[in-house]
Amino acid sequence: MAEKLDHFDRALLQALQRDAGLSQRDLAERIGLSQNACWRRLHALRERGLVGHQTVRLDPEALGLGLTVFVMVRTRHHSRDWLDRFREAVVSVPNVIDFYRIAGDYDYMLKVVTTDMNAFDAIYRALIARVELDTVTSYMAMEAICDRRDLPL
Repeated sequence: MAEKLDHFDRALLQALQRDAGLSQRDLAERIGLSQNACWRRLHALRERGLVGHQTVRLDPEALGLGLTVFVMVRTRHHSRDWLDRFREAVVSVPNVIDFYRIAGDYDYMLKVVTTDMNAFDAIYRALIARVELDTVTSYMAMEAICDRRDLPL
């Protein structure tokens, strides 16, 4: 069930999505509340589970991670044991930054960021060595047109 949010809660969440490093003072000024009222609201949003940990967005290109690959996986196996092995294999690869079970022609989708095609091939080989997959189709991203957008509030 969606949480009820008022204008100040939405403003607070939007400001944090854009810049989680804002000082308490700047955050309060930006949304039009006192620092104490802002802190109480932020604390309440955290308690309700709407605000998790804070992170920093890094530039993959600047870090030498210029290749983004969307990997689509189809399997004939749907047991709990197989899924546990597959999940363990995927999450053990730090280059897999997103991992979804999906509906449609494929069963799973992975977003992989890495340095180049050779590095991606090593990731692919490591995954298929650990768990049996039926079909693996990879799509190389040519351009990130809209990446890591804020949630619509």
